[in-house]
Amino acid sequence: MYQIISEYLEYLELEKGLSQNTLDAYRYDLENFSDITRAEDINTVDRFSINKYVRELREKKYAPTSVIRKVASLRGFFKWAFSAGIISKNPASTLEQPKMPQKLPKVITVKEVEEILHNKLNPLEHVIVELLYSCGLRVSELVNLKINDIDLSSKYVRCFGKGSKERIIPMGETAKNVIKEYLPSRNMILKKYNKDTKKLLLREDGRIITRQDVYKFVHQQGKLINKNISPHTLRHSFATHLLENGADLRIVQELLGHSDVSTTQLYTHISKKRLKEVYFSINSE
Repeated sequence: MYQIISEYLEYLELEKGLSQNTLDAYRYDLENFSDITRAEDINTVDRFSINKYVRELREKKYAPTSVIRKVASLRGFFKWAFSAGIISKNPASTLEQPKMPQKLPKVITVKEVEEILHNKLNPLEHVIVELLYSCGLRVSELVNLKINDIDLSSKYVRCFGKGSKERIIPMGETAKNVIKEYLPSRNMILKKYNKDTKKLLLREDGRIITRQDVYKFVHQQGKLINKNISPHTLRHSFATHLLENGADLRIVQELLGHSDVSTTQLYTHISKKRLKEVYFSINSE
């Protein structure tokens, strides 16, 4: 079995050009399988022994990422061995690749958002919070906004999400007002530093705001409400609060720019979880 594993790794190195670290990981996984199942001859491996091996990994509390990698190693190995004529039947042909358990996105409450907004925010910081929370922008979409992506009269924001996919997001009166309050200071910065940029968000020192600037600012605001949050937390909260207040799932999908509604459905689980927490907290009093 070890000899065939070595031949497979040689194939991966020469034909697929995999790195040494990846090859080492494959060798470890496949030799580990051989040792645990005591499979000296590859032709004695059947689907039952593979299922038993995967079950043992889970019983030994291996991390989901480790189980996924080990299963992928087995699938690739037996597929190659079958195509190379080393085995007459692929025992892993119908072996399903485990999926990573989806973690529910972290959100904060409406009250906590209001606490952040009532902190002493400068005009730029106020715009950042409003666009992340009330428009649900990704941080990359936020920092790439241009001045002509904002239409204050029609009250919408145009942004370009993943795959440069354009979407139009309506903005509320509050977001409109904080942007109007910010624009004079932006003009002063342009004049002071003799800048000529179409980017919407500029720091007081004249620099275009970066992802790192936004992450640092949001993290600091989280500390003030005793929460470890990121820009994405505000986006998650935007979606969750919309659904909690009766918004249609498909509308929220459009606003977030999700290509698949199943991604948006995660937020319905958060809403149900929060509803249970509120119910039990009331009934335990």
